[in-house]
Amino acid sequence: MIVKATPSLKQIVREVWRPLTILFVWDVFVTIAYFRPSFTAPELPLTLFGSVLALFLGFRSNSAYQRWWEGRSLWGLMINASRSLARSVRNFMPDAAAVPLKREIVRRQIAYVNALRCQLRRQPMDEEVVRFIDDPVEDLALARANVANGLLDGTGRRVADARAEGWIDSIQQAQIEAVLVDIANAQGGMERIKNTPLPVHYRFFPTLFTHLFCILLPFGLVETLGLATPLGSTVAGLMFLAVLAIGDDLAEPFDNQVHDLPLSAMCRTIEIDLLQAIGDEPRPPLQADKYGVLW
Repeated sequence: MIVKATPSLKQIVREVWRPLTILFVWDVFVTIAYFRPSFTAPELPLTLFGSVLALFLGFRSNSAYQRWWEGRSLWGLMINASRSLARSVRNFMPDAAAVPLKREIVRRQIAYVNALRCQLRRQPMDEEVVRFIDDPVEDLALARANVANGLLDGTGRRVADARAEGWIDSIQQAQIEAVLVDIANAQGGMERIKNTPLPVHYRFFPTLFTHLFCILLPFGLVETLGLATPLGSTVAGLMFLAVLAIGDDLAEPFDNQVHDLPLSAMCRTIEIDLLQAIGDEPRPPLQADKYGVLW
């Protein structure tokens, strides 16, 4: 996610130079053709076309932003639930014999959020997952199709073990299970967003109509702008292409792109809070890179 107030000029150029170059070349071609005696610019209701397209793109961008914001809200819930889990196991099990189990539950939660991050980004499990598991070779969760859910199941079994050992009572177990349910619900919401893209009509038709409008745009402007048509048409087309790109960027909040949610930074936030809860020294928070992007 870009955290700077404005993206870098290099980043902007990298994203828009191809469509702008094609659009500018087309505008120059139409402008040159206009000054040939045999050419007559067709009369097009560009104001009507542009108004309808702007409404269409605005509605699509709002739908994409709702997906992005829901993803961020679910990760906010995950951060809070992780803190609640660490606080509960720390306070409910004061027995010295329960210290290893408390540490294991807290560290498994850190492994869990990193496993969820990898799954949402369609990446293999990385070292951020296995480094917080006591025995990654023997842990059956890493062999599950849904590793994150396997880790959460393992945490539930360890809470049950604490109840069997008498370190917590049934009421405390129910309270911890309620936190685990919140975590599972947040994961389910994230998986729903990831596995259910915007309907194809929301993706195909806005792209088609925007490019078609950019093709027709110089025909409607050339009689008014004359030789300035390539500049004016390209700038106007850029506005519509930018709104189209915004919708594309927001529609998939869990991809590993510069506009997506900073899952790595949020996992590091959870790691810091949970390790400090059990008295361990955490690593520093992740910082934005030189381009102002927080991953």
